[in-house]
Amino acid sequence: MAEAYIVAATRTAGGKRKGRLSGWHPVDLAAEVLNALVERAGLDPALVEDVIMGCVVQAGEQSANIARHAVLASNLPYSVPGTSLDRACGSSQQAMHFAAATVMSGQMDIVIAAGVESMSRFPVPMAPPATQLTSNSPKSPRYGARWSDAINQFRGAEMLSAKHGLSREALDGFAYESHRRAITATQGGAFEAEILPIALPIALPIAITEPDGAGAWHRVDEGIRFDITLDGVRSVKSLAEGGVITAATSSQICDGASGVIIASAKAVKAYGLSPLARFHQMSVSGGDPDIMLEEPLFATVRALARCGMKIEDIDLYEVNEAFAPVPLAWLKHTGADPERLNVHGGAIALGHPLGCSGTKLMTTLIHALRRRGKRFGLQTMCENGGMANVTIIEAL
Repeated sequence: MAEAYIVAATRTAGGKRKGRLSGWHPVDLAAEVLNALVERAGLDPALVEDVIMGCVVQAGEQSANIARHAVLASNLPYSVPGTSLDRACGSSQQAMHFAAATVMSGQMDIVIAAGVESMSRFPVPMAPPATQLTSNSPKSPRYGARWSDAINQFRGAEMLSAKHGLSREALDGFAYESHRRAITATQGGAFEAEILPIALPIALPIAITEPDGAGAWHRVDEGIRFDITLDGVRSVKSLAEGGVITAATSSQICDGASGVIIASAKAVKAYGLSPLARFHQMSVSGGDPDIMLEEPLFATVRALARCGMKIEDIDLYEVNEAFAPVPLAWLKHTGADPERLNVHGGAIALGHPLGCSGTKLMTTLIHALRRRGKRFGLQTMCENGGMANVTIIEAL
């Protein structure tokens, strides 16, 4: 089968809820990423054949095919089409899979996969009011007859912790380490090559201080707690009575955009592009929607087997920190090395901007592999409804 290469990858720094990115319209934020990608690749924008963009809350400013609107707000010509998709938290990871598969099949040579989410402007859940004819729930009567109304991610996180014997102490320690690694990465310049600086709007909904000296540009992940202590993490109350999950061990609400350009070997040669990574394996699967967050464990094992690899063959892993028990259970199940996991921190510290997170994590994984001179990377994340995507890449 033909190869698919990533030739550019970038992301915005994460913005906190009602923080530094909240003044940006999500269409324009996504357009900034599209512009930066073609500029970084040194590519004629007219050569892009499609834009596939993940976005979860496709309502209001994010409705009516945000991918196409982002193209029309960008420097790309209107001849470039765009389509939006929702596979929950894995939306832009799935966008990558669709883009890479299209390139591998020979149908296209250059496709952008991207993601965007403004959780400040469009929080989850965001449902229209019920009417005489409709409810405001996506759970139909037939769905409700098969599955409990109690299904939700917070309950799933508690179930996952109990099933895999994960204590409150272990979860707190993991959350602290996520921030510690993000602090080290930020102060050591590990994110500089991947982050696209974003100009702050003149008007913001809240006063913004500048402890990092960023001035009028947003270039530092806003969710990192540079003054974090383990005692501080331990002091946060559980979200449920008798539970082990807290706000400190959960991913942060976040605004952001990210993307990658995926190109064929033909396009790489014809346009003098510089490959950053090659797709090695892509898969997606569904699991128990009740426990919901567990499927990355099994999906990873299947993905490795499908391409004849072992977990020891993978140099770095990015497992989305939706909740601390997800990567911890993943480590126990796969036998992976914790020192290779989320080496620059994860969503507990950096934020989880839903539809943006797939290409956000991939951007970080590629740059971390190349910075460390490593070869293989694996990315996976849990997704609402009990699904999981897995992507294995080879850094070049």
